[in-house]
Amino acid sequence: MKILILCTGNSYRSQMAHGFLQSFDNKLDVYSAGTKPAEKVNPMAVKVMDEMGIDLTRHTPKSVNLYIGQKWDYVITVCGGANESCPMFTGEVRNRLHIGFDDPSEATGTPDFINSEFHRVRDEIKARFYDFYQNELKPQLS
Repeated sequence: MKILILCTGNSYRSQMAHGFLQSFDNKLDVYSAGTKPAEKVNPMAVKVMDEMGIDLTRHTPKSVNLYIGQKWDYVITVCGGANESCPMFTGEVRNRLHIGFDDPSEATGTPDFINSEFHRVRDEIKARFYDFYQNELKPQLS
């Protein structure tokens, strides 16, 4: 099962979803990319995922252009910007989904509040992608 997770910067939401899906089943072929990739994975994403035992230190943001034209079982957008530009994705895709999340990097306030936003979004990504894995992917893998 080949899955591409898209976000604008590919620096936190798509990276977290990538990490979680891969942790649920290492036989899944999971990739993540961005429509406008950042220079590096957001350090807060690395930190909050490390707390869950998932290492993103070797992940790097990649351009969606690397994956256009390939065959995918699923292309999943996790932010509004990628969802809006997703129709231009020209690969052969069996299923296109949007599972959207707030952007924790836009949180303003105290360091504690910003930290709590990254944890909240991480936990939402884990819950929604676990449901997706259990209800959509796992039955197809059986």
